[in-house]
Formats: sequence, C-alpha cells, structure tokens
Amino acid sequence: MAVSSNRHHSSVPLAAALLSAAAFALSGSFAKALFESGWSPGAAVAVRIGGAAAVLLIPVIATLIRRWSLVRGSLARVALYGIVPIALCQLFYFNAVSHLSVGVALLLEYLSPVLLVGWVWLRTKAAPGLLTVLGGLCAMGGLVLVLDLTGSQKLDAEGILWGLAAAVCSATFFIMSARAGDDVPPVLMAGGGMAVGAVLIFGLGGLGVMPLTFSTENAVFASHPVSWLVPIFGLVLVTTVLSYLAGIIAVRGLGTKVSSFLALFEVLFAVIWAWLLLGELPRTIQLLGGALIVGGVILVRVDELRGPGHPELDHANDLEPLPLAK
Repeated sequence: MAVSSNRHHSSVPLAAALLSAAAFALSGSFAKALFESGWSPGAAVAVRIGGAAAVLLIPVIATLIRRWSLVRGSLARVALYGIVPIALCQLFYFNAVSHLSVGVALLLEYLSPVLLVGWVWLRTKAAPGLLTVLGGLCAMGGLVLVLDLTGSQKLDAEGILWGLAAAVCSATFFIMSARAGDDVPPVLMAGGGMAVGAVLIFGLGGLGVMPLTFSTENAVFASHPVSWLVPIFGLVLVTTVLSYLAGIIAVRGLGTKVSSFLALFEVLFAVIWAWLLLGELPRTIQLLGGALIVGGVILVRVDELRGPGHPELDHANDLEPLPLAK
C-alpha cells in the first residue's frame, strides 16, 4: 500500500504531463507554417507521425524482440491506438486548424475532459463528485477566457465538426493510455501506434480519399523565413515523439481524469509560446483564464484523492510507470 501511495504522489507523472502539454502546444504553430507554404493537413500529419515512427523504430524493434512473449497479445490494441488517438486525432485537429484559429480548434479538442467525465458517469452509473463537476466547469470557463473568444473570431461549421471529432479521439487517448497495462511499454505504445497511423494516413492519401500535398518552399515561423525542415523537425521530435511518450507516462501515473485536465495546460502553454515566438503578450482576461484552469485542475485532483474513484477507468494506481526503453 505504501509503495502504491508513493507512486500516486510522485512528481514524475505530474512533470511528464506538463512537459507533454508544453511540447504539444507547439503543434498548431508548426502546422500553420506548413499550411501557409502549401502543405495539406493530411500531408503534415503523415510526415509528422511517419517521421516519429522512424525515430522510434529501433527502440520499438528492440522492445518487440526482448518482450515479445509479454506484448504480442497487445499488438491489436497498439494498432487501434495508432489509428484513433494518434492518426485520426491529429488529422481531425489539423483539419480544424485549417478552418479555424489554433485557439478555437484547441478549445473544441479539449472538450475531451468533459466527454471523459460523462463517459465514466454512463459506464459506472455513478455521478461525478461535486468537486469534479465544479473543477470541470472552472477549467472549461478558463479555456474560454484564455482563448478570448469574445473577440472578432469567426467560426466555420466544418471546422467545428473537425474539432469535435478531434475531442472524441483525444478522450480515447486518455482511456487507452491508462488501460494499456504494464505489458506495453510507452515506447512501443507510441512508436508502434505511430507506425500504424502513418500507414493509415499514407494509405488514405494513396487511395485518393484525402489530398496529400507536400512542398519544399521555405516556411515562415516566428515571423522569420525558415527552411521547411524546421517545422517538420519541430512536429516530429518535439510535438510528437516527446509529447506522446511523456503523455503516456503521465496518464499511467495520474489516471485519465487528472491527466486529461492537466492537458488543458496545453492551451495556456500555447499562449506562452505565442508570446515568446510571436511577441503576442497575454491579455489580463487570458491570465485570469489560466488561473481558472489551475483552479479546476486542483479541484479535480482533490476530489480524486478524497474519493475511492473507479480504478478500472480513472486510475492506473497498480501500474508502475515503465521506462522508455530497456
């Protein structure tokens, strides 16, 4: 019991969650740079996850060889993980970004914590605690303020549908990451999933289901012309390899509910990156929204610590966070 409690209170999963949010927050900016230089959303996703799969290829093969007897029964789950939370989630989000601002697209995708609370409610027939409800409302209200939706932003119906589809896939990411079991190391879950996702996206492009338009024209990032390789490497190494591995470790250590709300920090980090890279200083209303997000996360965290929860859905308390490679 003491060991499980120590894992529960470990700062490693918390740090991993924040790192994942900070890294993933850059994806919209990198993707926008590619779109403006002639790339299609499908092409950006294909190169992003295909490149990440290539980076993780050797660790994935080594893991398969050394742990084959343990992981062979989980390969179908890894494939499903690559199709829904990785390939489709990114495709839907990038399509939303091509129709909406990065901020609005993020708001729609991060409706996933609300979907998770509702899903657990329906699955277990147990209503969420008062603090969880208040925390969810607080966090979502904070998102609205951070994104400053009261401005002159116009919403596109197709973009909204893409964003909502991304929210469903994002919720699936938290559920599948926590339920993966300690027989599937994070490097295999992420790397193997990305390989499957890349095959799916390239396959859809090859069949003509969606356009795959690439370009080697220079892109504009942080108001400076850069090689098209800069946003590509950023998408592959920072917003994909780093963010997904850290995200899986975070979910296994914190559970679906808490980690999904911590992932809301991605929006706050997106504001910070915009400030540092684009010189866009956050407004007072956005700072207030950030405070509400932090408050919502704290309320959800306190509620989980107080109540018994639903271990099969909300927490992976009995799972030791696995090393990335052994």
